[in-house]
Formats: sequence, structure tokens, C-alpha cells
Amino acid sequence: MNNKTKISSRFKLIVWNCNMAYRKKAPFILAHKPDILVIPECEHPDRLKFQKDLPVPDDILWYGANPNKGLGVFSYGSYRLRLLDIHDDSIKLVLPIAVTGGVSDFTLFAIWAYNPQDPNYNYIGQVWKAICHYESLLTANNIVLAGDFNSNVIWDKLKRKVTHAMVVEKLTSLNIFSTYHAHRNLRQGVEEYPTFFMYRHQDKPFHIDYCFASGNLIDKLENVEVGTHEQWAKYSDHAPLIISFRL
Repeated sequence: MNNKTKISSRFKLIVWNCNMAYRKKAPFILAHKPDILVIPECEHPDRLKFQKDLPVPDDILWYGANPNKGLGVFSYGSYRLRLLDIHDDSIKLVLPIAVTGGVSDFTLFAIWAYNPQDPNYNYIGQVWKAICHYESLLTANNIVLAGDFNSNVIWDKLKRKVTHAMVVEKLTSLNIFSTYHAHRNLRQGVEEYPTFFMYRHQDKPFHIDYCFASGNLIDKLENVEVGTHEQWAKYSDHAPLIISFRL
């Protein structure tokens, strides 16, 4: 009998709010060789003209009302992206996406939590609405929520209808956890590395970008890295969040 050992494969997902004009900044994030890129504040694909020496995405999914500033998701290699029919356009901007064709299929919720037309549920409130609307999907394995949540537990004192802690608690009850906090064994609100620098100022740091994953993926988490202000402030007010899994 031949015993075949399954060879694991690394999967890399990167979240980066590019602060618009992604076409000019793509070389710097693509140097990290992502399998999936989640890019808030990305222009419409019709406006993307990449340098000839850059890898061309094998699949693109974009959503938004402003062609200069939407939510872009890019895949490289065999991964394919499909917006699920259950998508609720009123929840801005949270996209439920079937990711197929890779080592393991999974459901990705790409997020840019921003809806000024819904002031009582802006920012983290949009994530809360998405969790409630898509809860039946979130009970499965292989779930990832990744993007710019525009939120941190430090702002829970503002007494909003929905708090960051409420979202984290609800996701935890669904066996979904923040990759950054799980990898570094940290509590929410005491992050060592910020993902956002207000006005690009180093002295105004916040951690507001996240990748949450279901427990079976947390078990396969290999590394979580956050870009530095020194390297990324010249391109955006956000630094990338780079998550690697060994599938």
C-alpha cells in the first residue's frame, strides 16, 4: 500500500485600503505576492491600467457607487471569485464572495465598512448588519471576513447602537476570530501595530483593519504581519494587513 502524504500549501491574503489611485500603487503591494487582495477605496477595474511587468489578476470583483472609490477584490493563480446571490446591496460595503478553485474553497466577506446614509449604523454597524443578515452562512467552516472595519474597541465608549465589542462577541459565538489577535495572543484594543494613521501622521495611530477567520482556519494560521508607517505612509493612510495560512 502506498501512503501518500498530503502536501500543504501556503495561502496569502492581504487587506489594504489604498487611499484611492490603486493603479499607481499596485506594484508595492503586489511585491508581497498575494493570492487574494482586498482593496478598499479602489477605482473601478475599467480605470485600472497596470505596468506591463506586473502580474495581471486572474479574477476581479469590484463593487461601489463611485468609480473612483469602491471595494476591489483581486485573485491570483487558480482562485475564482463569485458574488453570492444572497448579497444585500443595502449593507455597505460588505460583499459575500465564494472563493473557489484553490487548495480549499472558502467564503470571503470583503469589507469596507462605510455608509454615511445609515448614520445610526455607520462603520462597525454595517458589519453588525452583515453578520445578522448572513448568519446562516457564518455557521460553516472556511469563513473569512477581511477588510477595513473602521472600528476599534477603544471607541465603544461613544455609546453607539453597535459597538466593536458586540461584533467581536457575536463572531466569537460563531467560532470566528481575529487572525491578528489570535496569532499574537492579544486582547482587542491593545494592538501593538496600527493599520491606520490619521492624516498619515505617525502620532495618530489606530488599528482598524482586520481579518477574522473560522476556527478551522485559525488552526492553520501561519503568520500575520502589519506594514510599517515608514514603508507605507507615502502611499496611503493605511498599512497592509498580511495574513498567511498553511492549508
